[in-house]
Amino acid sequence: MAIVPTERPVTPLRQRMLDDMAMRSMGARTQHDYIRHVRAFAAFLGRSPDTASAEDVRRFQLHQREHGIGESTIGATVSALRFLFDVTLERPDLSRKLVLAHRPRKLPDVLSVDEVARLLEAAPGIKYRAALGVAYGAGLRVSEVAHLKADDIDSKRMLIRIEEGKGRKDRDAMLSPQLLELLRLWWREGKRRSVLLPHGWLFPGRSYTDPISTRQLHRAVCEAAEAAGIRKRVSPHTLRHSFATHLLEQDVDIRVIQVLLGHRKLETTALYTKVATRTIRAVTSPLDRLMALMEGKTPAG
Repeated sequence: MAIVPTERPVTPLRQRMLDDMAMRSMGARTQHDYIRHVRAFAAFLGRSPDTASAEDVRRFQLHQREHGIGESTIGATVSALRFLFDVTLERPDLSRKLVLAHRPRKLPDVLSVDEVARLLEAAPGIKYRAALGVAYGAGLRVSEVAHLKADDIDSKRMLIRIEEGKGRKDRDAMLSPQLLELLRLWWREGKRRSVLLPHGWLFPGRSYTDPISTRQLHRAVCEAAEAAGIRKRVSPHTLRHSFATHLLEQDVDIRVIQVLLGHRKLETTALYTKVATRTIRAVTSPLDRLMALMEGKTPAG
């Protein structure tokens, strides 16, 4: 007789943490990630996290370092454990023992306008070309692209409605005429193939009732980059980086770009000033000015 496996019962501590997160309207994905990181801490301890000591916290973080856990994962674990200790367990003394290593901030990879054109042209089909076109043409995050619905495209106001983007915030993104035409091409093709449902996902996945997965979009970008002969490391987020950088090089005000990207802090958007090469090239070096003065000339540019 076959034994059907059953799910492990939810412990009172986990349920309390879930309730605490729900009361604060934290997203389902964040809740899932927090529980996963707390579960890893419990597995290391070999007992319930509510019995942890300051030395246990220290040993766990040393264990992560010694086993080469990435800094982004360590940072996410710290966020989860801080919530557990500060909110659920009311043990801020343990929370203060957590060490968050600051990652050096790397400049994002950015494609040239020509490379973006080649990438879109090499996309595997009109659906992916339209989806990647949205990522670049409106500067959307890959999860925002994946969860677009047909009703989010407002062709009268030329806007794309983003519901519950990062931080569960709604915002409007730009809809250019060329992007609208690309989306219409996909709309007509999707209707012909009967894969677009009324009020359904703009980019359905393998099942028409589910949205396309971010993994599918990532795979499509990688395939397109290889087909286009682009040697840079490319992901869907590269198109968002390129959108911001190209707008900055067109002298669009950085505060406007901040709104379009949905950034909470201007300093996050300001990172793109470091990769806007056309802007950098347009600046006259003080050495050029000095040499021009010495030669009695006015520097060009």
